[in-house]
Amino acid sequence: MSDTYETDGYPNPGHQGEEYDDDYEAEGRDPASRGAAVSAPGQERTFAALPPARGRGFAESWWGRAWLKALEDTALDGQQVKKGRRLAGEGRVGAVSVRPGRITAVVQDRDSTPYRSDVLLQQLSEEEWDRFLDMAVDRAGHIAALLDREMPPHLVEDAAAAGVDLLPGIGDLDPECTCEAWDHCPHSAALCYQVARLLDQDPFVLLLMRGRGERRVLDDLQARITARASERQPAESSRAEDRPARGVRADEAFAAQEILPPLPAPPPLPAEPGPPPSLDTETGPEPGLEPAALEVLATDSAVRAYRMLAEALSPDHGQQPVQAGLTPEQDAVRLAADVRPEPWLMTRLAAGSGRQRAELDAAVRAWGYGGTAALTVFDEEWAPDPASHARALTRLAAAWEDGERPRLRAVRNRWTAAGGDAQLRYGRDGRWWPYRKERGRWIPAGPSDDDPAAALSEALGVTPPRPQGSGLLAIPCWHCDGPARPVER
Repeated sequence: MSDTYETDGYPNPGHQGEEYDDDYEAEGRDPASRGAAVSAPGQERTFAALPPARGRGFAESWWGRAWLKALEDTALDGQQVKKGRRLAGEGRVGAVSVRPGRITAVVQDRDSTPYRSDVLLQQLSEEEWDRFLDMAVDRAGHIAALLDREMPPHLVEDAAAAGVDLLPGIGDLDPECTCEAWDHCPHSAALCYQVARLLDQDPFVLLLMRGRGERRVLDDLQARITARASERQPAESSRAEDRPARGVRADEAFAAQEILPPLPAPPPLPAEPGPPPSLDTETGPEPGLEPAALEVLATDSAVRAYRMLAEALSPDHGQQPVQAGLTPEQDAVRLAADVRPEPWLMTRLAAGSGRQRAELDAAVRAWGYGGTAALTVFDEEWAPDPASHARALTRLAAAWEDGERPRLRAVRNRWTAAGGDAQLRYGRDGRWWPYRKERGRWIPAGPSDDDPAAALSEALGVTPPRPQGSGLLAIPCWHCDGPARPVER
């Protein structure tokens, strides 16, 4: 008997691309065979030969490593397994055919002799598949993980608890090879190492080996989900008041969208926020509760919910960056700016945010000019880099003629004009904010501008003339109160 394998009728090792036909209605198998599918022409996937794997491991996922552990623990001759690893690493495994109970490939020995190698794996019985699918439907997270091409440990553990072993164990990988070795030979070992790389990418490969392809698994899951929903609906509606509310995590439901019915159309945007509830009742409030404060919070919640819904329904909502959350101190300013509560509540908000009442009023004005960015500039002092310093000086120098330019004194990111009634503040976003001194306190004077000269003119209440001629500008120090130095512009 020849010890080589003739490739007639078998996929060429150089086959490119993946063939996948999951017409599971044609599935059939001999119950007496150990894993071999004898009449399931539709339940097969063919994967193109993978490139050499030098310098990398064959299994990156934990389930891929579990597959290799089953090989290494089963083989009686560790040297044969090592030779197989080298063959796989050198790219000597051809196209891999995966079907229920069996994986097949042509493996070339180091002398280029081809051998057909098969590895058999016991398929799950119909009863085992029922238990596995029922277990998966009970937890939407399992379905979400499979759709993400992942096999989390808790999925395998829950399947084992249901009496279903998904991953192979010792002795479960049964080799067959035309080299006529009675144990795992280098060729069957090489095939197993190559399949570990396929399992890393798609755990549905393992489920196909266990008897069912991806499409059939997903269809069976969807059928069970639909059946359970129809069974529960009448019973749940009749005793809805007798049981606690239940639900599914939003991320799990979203991940399972490919097998669930489509979501209903989004609701239309109301004309305005809903009115807050009235707390003016004949019953007095509990000690420590202030109905007026609760009404303010309810009004604010309605306005914020309306704003969030409007943003969610906008066409480009998915492309918008996620807004950073506010600190409690910042949120107190936002609440004061949005709701404009009674003076006594403003005093409460000021105390809660660690500000004086006059400071809260100034912070509210800053919020109105630029939200979180303006409020950050209002509160924060920091040292800009020299390049930002130089660019600002160049633009300021070009905005006024000689003798008309205001002198500025800089301390960190705050530039104060001579006379002390106007100030520029530089934000980390590269924009300049005008400030004026009122009653001994710096107050925001307008929105930001990327031109420091425009922002300074806003703070001064003047319009800078067009640049003419050349001259010198007194440049202040960022970090100290030292003398200014003249620089030619």
